[in-house]
Amino acid sequence: MRCNSNNFQPANALLTGIVCCAVLVGMSTAAQAQTAPQVEQILNRLDQLEKENQALLDEVRALRQEVSGLRTAPAEPGTAAPQAATQSETAEERQAVEENRIAELAQTKVEASQKFPIQLTGTLLFNASVNGRYNGDMENPLIASSTSGQMTGDGTLRQTTLGILFNGPETFWNGKISGSLYMDFFGGSTSSLDHVFRLRTAALRVDWKNTSVMFGQDKPLISPRDPNSFAQVGYAPLSGAGNLWLWQPQARAEQRFSLDENSGLVAQAGVYVTSSLDYPSDSYFYVQPQGQQEYSRPGAEGRVELWHRWSDNDRIEIAGGYHYNQNRILETLTPTELYSFDWFVRPVAKLEFSGMFFHGQNVATLGALPQGYIVHNYEGIVDGVHSTGGWAQIRVPITTRLAWDLYGGQEADRVSDLPSGYISRNQGYFSNLMYRIAPNVIVSLEGGQVRTTYIGLGNRLNDHYDLGLAYLF
Repeated sequence: MRCNSNNFQPANALLTGIVCCAVLVGMSTAAQAQTAPQVEQILNRLDQLEKENQALLDEVRALRQEVSGLRTAPAEPGTAAPQAATQSETAEERQAVEENRIAELAQTKVEASQKFPIQLTGTLLFNASVNGRYNGDMENPLIASSTSGQMTGDGTLRQTTLGILFNGPETFWNGKISGSLYMDFFGGSTSSLDHVFRLRTAALRVDWKNTSVMFGQDKPLISPRDPNSFAQVGYAPLSGAGNLWLWQPQARAEQRFSLDENSGLVAQAGVYVTSSLDYPSDSYFYVQPQGQQEYSRPGAEGRVELWHRWSDNDRIEIAGGYHYNQNRILETLTPTELYSFDWFVRPVAKLEFSGMFFHGQNVATLGALPQGYIVHNYEGIVDGVHSTGGWAQIRVPITTRLAWDLYGGQEADRVSDLPSGYISRNQGYFSNLMYRIAPNVIVSLEGGQVRTTYIGLGNRLNDHYDLGLAYLF
């Protein structure tokens, strides 16, 4: 409706106002009837738009992170952008892990006074054992005594060993210095309150590419191997029955030669301070040598080893050795001279052979039976006792956790060199099972027998059974 000012009249204006009011009231009523559903629909649409906007923002942020990763670590040709971002994130995570490890090492590391790292190692070893009647009142007899006694049982921790490993700086000609020190509690007596801390082996080494030198205390150079056992640790297994074990001060030099990629030659020479037979007061030997050994002189040793491997695990090592020295007994210089042969063979992953053989005279100074010489009192003549011996072991790693060992050895001294009552032969035979119940915990069950032959007395047998629990650290 149009209102023209030329024909505007009050009546018409009144009528027009009434009509307009009516129209407005009707429109207001219709609007009120439709307000609720329309508003709800609008709100729903606003919520949906807000969610879509948030998703778009997330995508924009992700794209920005990918672009940033591409800029800091450009992808190689043919590498997708998401892979580059993943590599960048992986590198950052690795760096964070390494930083945490460095911080942890800074709190837990053991360091020498000269700021070089050292490492603590060893074996906490518990042994429970049972012996036969010819045990000589020893917890782990290595010979059978000549007289019978009572069967015994024992439990001990004195075969526990402690070790320290260290690495030093480089020395002249880029030589690398390293070393070790091993101790145990096998000194003293079998009483639980009389275990004396003692030094076993020690070494200070300098290694170059093909040459090494060592100063320390260890087995004889010509007898480097041992059978595997947790029952015989205080003394090396088969001591007095073919294994020359005595840990003595010495110096060594080693030169390595490569024959081809899988073969090589190792030449060793050393000076070995022989024992003066001052065995502990609770010696496991029944017979002590006659006379008095005044002092011992250092001996010279040499060993040459040839090795070959078929793979990283399968190999063969064979070696020959020689030892010579002289000891002064009364007014006589008595020589110690012997030849040796040792081996290690692993033809397949599940089978190993190892051992040694020796022949010579006056070998007591190297850890054999302590009857290396005889003094003829009626003439004052000193004669060295000739000996032949050795040992061998078969080891079968049945699984990664379980291994079986069978080993034995003997020392046979020439009867014509010995008077009645001395030992002509000492033999030992043992077998064990070792099961790894945890990466550093091993349970060992071992049983065996020592057979000793006395001149004029006959054979004596002693059985020995041992349960060992070893915690390696």
